[in-house]
Amino acid sequence: MQLDHDRCVTAVRSKDPRFDGWFVTAVTSTGIYCRPSCPAITPKVANLSFYPSAAAAQRAGFRACRRCLPDSTPGSPRWRPRADLVARAVRLVADGVVDREGVRGLADRLGYSTRQLERLVTAELGAGPLALARARRAQTARTLLESTDLSVSDVAHAAGFGSLRAFNDTVRAVYATTPTALRRAAAGRPASAGPAPERPAGSAAQVEVRLPFRAPLHPGSLADQLRTRAVPGLEVWRDDGWERALDLPHGPALVRVEVPSPGARHVRVRLRLTDVRDLAAATGRLRRLLDLDADPHAVDEHLARDPALRHRVAAAPGVRPLGTVDPDETALRVVLGQQVSTARANGMAAELVRTLGVELPVPLREPGGPTHRFPRPAEVAAASPEDLPGMPQARRRTLLALAAALADGSIDLGPGASWEEARATLAAVPGVGPWTVETVALRALGDPDAFPAGDLDVLRRAAAAGLGDTPTALTDRARAWRPWRGYALQLLRATHPLPSDPTLNPLERP
Repeated sequence: MQLDHDRCVTAVRSKDPRFDGWFVTAVTSTGIYCRPSCPAITPKVANLSFYPSAAAAQRAGFRACRRCLPDSTPGSPRWRPRADLVARAVRLVADGVVDREGVRGLADRLGYSTRQLERLVTAELGAGPLALARARRAQTARTLLESTDLSVSDVAHAAGFGSLRAFNDTVRAVYATTPTALRRAAAGRPASAGPAPERPAGSAAQVEVRLPFRAPLHPGSLADQLRTRAVPGLEVWRDDGWERALDLPHGPALVRVEVPSPGARHVRVRLRLTDVRDLAAATGRLRRLLDLDADPHAVDEHLARDPALRHRVAAAPGVRPLGTVDPDETALRVVLGQQVSTARANGMAAELVRTLGVELPVPLREPGGPTHRFPRPAEVAAASPEDLPGMPQARRRTLLALAAALADGSIDLGPGASWEEARATLAAVPGVGPWTVETVALRALGDPDAFPAGDLDVLRRAAAAGLGDTPTALTDRARAWRPWRGYALQLLRATHPLPSDPTLNPLERP
């Protein structure tokens, strides 16, 4: 990817944090790379080089600035509206696929040869999938060193390094220090401090992290989405925070998300993990859930071009549609939500969790907190009819057919899925129509332009705002909102309240 040198220089001189994550600044005279908003004195222009990713700067031999921590910036928003090969590869790397399956496994998931995938990713990011995964492992290691009492060897294992030597070499190359020195600097421990205490066997690892995002973020809209969709047993809203169980590659986990206050630039997250190797996967999924890599300025500026939305953008800047931590779960919950209110859909999902979900292990349980993880598609597909929540026979058949297709891989909704193929395979399931397809595309796939125009709640708000009272009229009006129609719908929900009577979603038949 070619970066415009003059524009990058202007961004660096502005110290504007909105550019963090778009690129990194390397200083040839010091061998250090920084985020664009680094508070240090701007070096001479002749000494500046720019790279599209931290991995590319590391590959070129630069080490991370220990003042601005450029590896902890929000991710690049350029992947948000894209579903091409490179964007899908980036999302899979962030989910830890390279750590678990290697570059060959990543290529197999995407249907490309390893050589071709390497070439295409390097052309855009200046580094291949392995380098991206290495940069991600380094960031995970730094987070664990600074926020847990895990031993250094356990940190290396948890971050995905194959050996302690590779871990030490990477930390020295990226941060120009040793792992123990990095931990002491973060904790303020004297050099003579002894090793951290060992974690008792069988206990859950507790990690607190701050997930950065580009301001603004509208906290009211975020809190409302998390609160109104909470499924008892799986999710809990209490003390201005959202808690839920996660089903991660190496075991279950418990997470608490604190809704940020106005003006904040981080979301505080507390994790309890049965296996610390899942830290990076958990934080990646939470970033997708909360849409923390978005560029709200670009979205708001685009939507504000419509006179009917301009005052809404001004009243609620930074509104983002909620994503998901589990695409398969979200798809099943969307089917449960056909022709019922949100409250009833939550109740039906709670019944499903209670009968088919798996109880969390004791180390993860807290009084009043989540108790179960959501059942996996294979568990739903194998369920007997009496184990399913009360619903019409047609919708029960749809739920079971979708669960079976998700379980056998016929439908892929994961971070590396093709949005076009996912829509086509979803639409082929009996009982799944346009509303379900577009709702799943918005929440599970993360397509920011997904547009469930038949959503009755959206239609009521749109009609009240004079934007059209039929799906066709609203779709015509929404052409100007592309590629951010999903954001526009959430903006309507956040800025045009309606009476609290239940709103039914469409019932779809084949």
